[in-house]
Amino acid sequence: MKNLHKTLILIPLFIICGFLIYATSYQNVPKKNHIEYPTDMDFCGEKVPTNQADVKERLDREMLVNINLNASTAILIKRANKVFPIIEPILAKYNVPDDFKYLAVIESGLINAISPSGAKGVWQFMPGTAKESKLEVTDQVDERYHIEKSTQAACEYLIKAKNKFGNWTVAAASYNGGMTGLQNHINFQQTSDYYSLWLTDETSRYVFRILALKEIMKNPEKYGYLIPKEALYPKISTKKIMVDSTITNLSTFAIRQGINYKILKTHNQWLRDKKLDNPTKKIYEIEIPLEGYNK
Repeated sequence: MKNLHKTLILIPLFIICGFLIYATSYQNVPKKNHIEYPTDMDFCGEKVPTNQADVKERLDREMLVNINLNASTAILIKRANKVFPIIEPILAKYNVPDDFKYLAVIESGLINAISPSGAKGVWQFMPGTAKESKLEVTDQVDERYHIEKSTQAACEYLIKAKNKFGNWTVAAASYNGGMTGLQNHINFQQTSDYYSLWLTDETSRYVFRILALKEIMKNPEKYGYLIPKEALYPKISTKKIMVDSTITNLSTFAIRQGINYKILKTHNQWLRDKKLDNPTKKIYEIEIPLEGYNK
């Protein structure tokens, strides 16, 4: 009973001490919900009309949400160091504005994500749209997971949308709402200005989410993300092996290249099976890392 009495006395003390430690540590956490951010923003050089009350509020919502998604936003910043160097030159090659790399950020978090609707890859193509964009989608090969090829397909879509709508902002919105869907809204509402259209909640937020991630990821320290360079995920140097025949066993193939099956799949996620049948002798490029793994 004496020991129980002592325990009952100590419990409140532990609670009080724990609360004091929590309160003290919380005071040292940067408060990021009142940080000033520029209201003079643009997307692909097209000005955001933040003088409009609803536009300013919609932008504020996405800025606050993403500034305070501590772990998620930190991971995006770290991944971008690895993925952006792949996306950026392809955007430049197609004369698509660099801002569209942030569209990939909000679509997939810069990983080969799978949506509940079946969209896949960094650019989140549906199977039908992927095939229309000449991406191979089979049980063994799914080029929606091929970052270079899917980025090229995304560029072709965005150029087509820009030519249809006349500006990059609506082209970006159509990536979420579809060209037909956006055109129907434009026809009914008699305006082609994204910021003046009444859209579904997801499409209405879409460009603002891009704007928020663009601002935060370009200025991470300003928004409390103090990530040292060595903590960023590095882009791994690779070599490309041209293959125009069947590979009956990808594990054996990987070992012959001096790596293992896991590493092969990590760098070639478009390979969806344990083998690669190739009766038509199509040329595939398989990436083999030159660094980043212990030999």
